[in-house]
Amino acid sequence: MLRYRSLTDRQRTQHEAIEAIAENTSSDRLLLQPNGKWSIKDNVAHLAKYQPVFIDRINRILLRDEPAFESYRAENDHEFPLWQTWEMRTLLDRLYADREEINLLINDLSYTQLSLAGVHKKFGRLTIIQWTEFFLLHEAHHMFTIFQLANNIEL
Repeated sequence: MLRYRSLTDRQRTQHEAIEAIAENTSSDRLLLQPNGKWSIKDNVAHLAKYQPVFIDRINRILLRDEPAFESYRAENDHEFPLWQTWEMRTLLDRLYADREEINLLINDLSYTQLSLAGVHKKFGRLTIIQWTEFFLLHEAHHMFTIFQLANNIEL
């Protein structure tokens, strides 16, 4: 499966909407945890923290024959609470830097490499293209949550 424009465009720019969505949000609102759920900042921390996990997974797929992966859960990541303490600007800067690494990694892969696969515990065998789509859809889900929280829309 080859890269397709929608995938490449979203991979390159989708994350940029996070800052635009949250830019006029008060500090209090960034930290508001409705019904004990994640705040805007927690969602951004999760997205920023997951990018290195995604990079590691792609590199493992490139090095091994169909490695298996558990579902990533921030609650099980001992580093995630530290990321939640970071300032919003720090999280966004890290998000941008790691996205550049993702872009370089994925864009430099050959057709053969893009066809390599890893096995997700829940979703099964996914090629690197499918992992990238999964990554972007997951990010979009959290971005929608951020949009709802920033605009005081009930979850």
